[in-house]
Amino acid sequence: MSPVARTRAVAVLLALSLLAAGPAWAQPAEGSGVAITQPAPTFAVTGRGWGHGVGMSQWGAYGFARQGSTYDRILAHYYAGTALARAPVSRVRVLLLRGRRTLTIGSSLPFRVRDGAGALHDVDSGVYRLGPALRLPVRTRAKPKGKAKPQPPAPRLRNLPGPLLVSAGDAPLELNEKRYRGAFELEVFGKRLRAINVVGLEAYLYGVVPDEMPHDWLPEALRAQAVVARSYALAVRRGGDFDLFADVRSQVYGGVGAEEWQSTAAVEATRGQVLTYDGRIATTFFFSTSGGRTASIADVWPGSRPTPYLVSVQDPYDGISPHHSWGPLLYTSRRLARELGVKGELLDVRTVLNRSGRVERVVGVGVEGEEAVLASELRRRLELRSTYFRVGVLSLHPPGQHVPYGTALQLAGIARDLPNVVLQQRAASSLWQTAAVLRPAADGTFVASVKPLALTEYRLASGSIASAPVHASVTPVISLALAEPNLLRGRVRPALTGATVIVQRLAGPIWRDVAGASVDPRGGFEARVQIQPGGSYRARLAVPARGLAPGVSPTLMVPGS
Repeated sequence: MSPVARTRAVAVLLALSLLAAGPAWAQPAEGSGVAITQPAPTFAVTGRGWGHGVGMSQWGAYGFARQGSTYDRILAHYYAGTALARAPVSRVRVLLLRGRRTLTIGSSLPFRVRDGAGALHDVDSGVYRLGPALRLPVRTRAKPKGKAKPQPPAPRLRNLPGPLLVSAGDAPLELNEKRYRGAFELEVFGKRLRAINVVGLEAYLYGVVPDEMPHDWLPEALRAQAVVARSYALAVRRGGDFDLFADVRSQVYGGVGAEEWQSTAAVEATRGQVLTYDGRIATTFFFSTSGGRTASIADVWPGSRPTPYLVSVQDPYDGISPHHSWGPLLYTSRRLARELGVKGELLDVRTVLNRSGRVERVVGVGVEGEEAVLASELRRRLELRSTYFRVGVLSLHPPGQHVPYGTALQLAGIARDLPNVVLQQRAASSLWQTAAVLRPAADGTFVASVKPLALTEYRLASGSIASAPVHASVTPVISLALAEPNLLRGRVRPALTGATVIVQRLAGPIWRDVAGASVDPRGGFEARVQIQPGGSYRARLAVPARGLAPGVSPTLMVPGS
């Protein structure tokens, strides 16, 4: 059965249950046709973790360190089958910026520039603005004549042929007010500037590790991060003009300003160490929080080559993360319908899971059909922390008609992927109370039996989340019988003492009032009426009381003469 058919089947089940409730349903009260308006379902997204889920969970690594695990054991858990080895390179080229009209470079101490023609220039300390002309105040070195010691020339403002290699003196270089170790390659492309930081691998990590993991975490966690960051940098090197980006496209690299002594110590303690698998550097993906289990690369990025060391593993100590679980996040049916591409009213949302327990696809079920969206895309649209989520649904179908007093009402609906869902009820001027603890079927559908005694609101609730309420309108049960030739007797339940019952006779298509009677303390009433043989009579309680709707008895057919 399709999700649409299953959802509609619940409504059919409700209608059938109402029809089977007893003879009173077969004789609906006057005005008992209730306009059914289905409230929009309530949708709440709850989830776990933060990030793509592949590789090492940083909070999980921290949890392992708190349990006394060393960095090599931490790495062996998240990247099974890998081995520690020596890094094959010692420096990297990091793209710091490109496409800029101008930039500033400088240093707190003198530094050196080699231009595109190979000439060396000395530059005094300070900060200088550079444009496409590459104009700097330089002291150009001249070759000495004979044995004379060369005298440093005065600074001269010159346009230098690119590209420039800017090398630090005894202090780090600055680029746009941020300090970096190593050297800069500056080049002009179409009157736009590009800056690349040529830096030692370990010095690069000094500015990466504290930007990727809190520097005050335990040393073994920081050492694990250092090895992972070193391995990842070398595994994803682009080649060509530069190796790495300075942001999340590679790793966040903050230069000297990001450095912290604890992170630097972790880098030094693992100097040159990388993870390898089958003799090649491992692509050591990492992320913040797993939610209790990491994910396989093949599940997160469909089409990726299965990688033996990037599979789903339990993450037993990730629970210390503040992002271990999150939500519920409430979304309107209109918002979800728009994001899922569902036309018309959204009835339900279902998720298709992958082998890692994360969501692969999200299916929106609407009155006009179904639409599916990749979970990664919905995550982006809704700004969710991960694809390790569930879409909770609370939907309660309204009753199809009035409920005769004392009759059980079957309420149907959907309660899926939310914990401890209960059916709540509230009569006039009262608080919400639990009417039933639900045990939905595997697909979330349920039917619950209640017995309202007056106008009552019902809703589904899971903690602070609640569905839109539906109303159950209750009518009194009225009986009518011929006691004597001109005497009609009946009973009202509940006993509405003092209420007025109107006896009516059918005259053509119209019911006409012919007598009135007062309800006694036991709920009984009687009315003397000039009975017409073959006539049709009924009793009507015109003015409701105690939260009841107007009620009418089944029609009494008097035999002809």
